[in-house]
Amino acid sequence: MFKTSLFHKWYDREMEKNCKVCHQAFEPEPGFYYGAMFVSYAFSVAITFVVGMVLFHVFGDPEMWVYVVSLLGVVGLVWPLMYRYSRAIFLHVFGGIRFDAKYAND
Repeated sequence: MFKTSLFHKWYDREMEKNCKVCHQAFEPEPGFYYGAMFVSYAFSVAITFVVGMVLFHVFGDPEMWVYVVSLLGVVGLVWPLMYRYSRAIFLHVFGGIRFDAKYAND
């Protein structure tokens, strides 16, 4: 879906125009991926909840700056994953892509 691997060039956001195997368009319409920000928001909420609960249970309600710095650090580290997975999830849920067995590897 993306031109480079996450581990090769993690900051590269360029996507292929079409799938190399089945030629499915990765952008069904202009502005399609604006909806992926809601999936990314859900990831951020989940990360905030998990990091907040871990900090609360391990450190016993630290000061607010500890929460903010911890959340910014964790979200900053997983941002490339959130970006790619939010686009992929949004494409598969709302893009109308269906499985076709003729493209499956044996």
